[in-house]
Amino acid sequence: MSVAQYKDSFAFNAAVNEFYIDSARKENHTKPAAAMQYSTAGQSRDITLTSPLKSAENSANEEALKKLRDYKINNCTKCGLSKERNLIVFGEGDADSDLMFIGEAPGADEDKTGRPFIGKAGQLLTKIIESINLKREDVYIANIIKCRPPGNRNPEQNEIENCSPFLREQIDIIKPKIICTLGKFSTMFIFNEINNAAAGGDNIEFEKIGSHRGKIYNYKNIKVIPTFHPSYLLRNPSAKKDVWEDMKLIRVLLSEYI
Repeated sequence: MSVAQYKDSFAFNAAVNEFYIDSARKENHTKPAAAMQYSTAGQSRDITLTSPLKSAENSANEEALKKLRDYKINNCTKCGLSKERNLIVFGEGDADSDLMFIGEAPGADEDKTGRPFIGKAGQLLTKIIESINLKREDVYIANIIKCRPPGNRNPEQNEIENCSPFLREQIDIIKPKIICTLGKFSTMFIFNEINNAAAGGDNIEFEKIGSHRGKIYNYKNIKVIPTFHPSYLLRNPSAKKDVWEDMKLIRVLLSEYI
């Protein structure tokens, strides 16, 4: 398959839980994948779609995350969400990954299992990750809020303020090269962090995800790529093509660390 054919082989299905590249779905992920071309700053680059991510069993990062989960988060009662939760949803994945995805809050399925992004939106996120020939276990996935808001409502400001220090610690432990923020609330959180670190510099004003996706921001020397939340794609499947462009950008950035 030529590069042009590979680029054009992206397809999004009307079924709300599909996100794939036709060729990538048929690809045996244990073999080297086809090359993909992406243009940055007017220059085209060919990259090989193989996983560049770090891997380490029982790493220091894993131990640090375990301590954070067991001693600081599991018994947290900082806000009212603790009264209604079934399980804390801490986060999961490769503690040494170069790529971290951040969502907003757990849903009903996550609350029952303690795992992030496993409902319909989570299944779609898995397909999004696989679309660039990575596996879910190659990346790290977390939310700003570790407990489910009632009725899956949006997280409130006091809940974000109480819970976000845990996310900061997760980021500081994992030290990803790239963060992909999923949706409004995780993007606003990172923008606030950037603005606070700027100490009087130019602030980033959040408008809407469509205004920020496709762009690269910097947070603690981490490249930040905002994109649509998978639950938004379930309601607006035509936006999947935009997310695919964001994933290609992430893949190019990851290739710089191979």
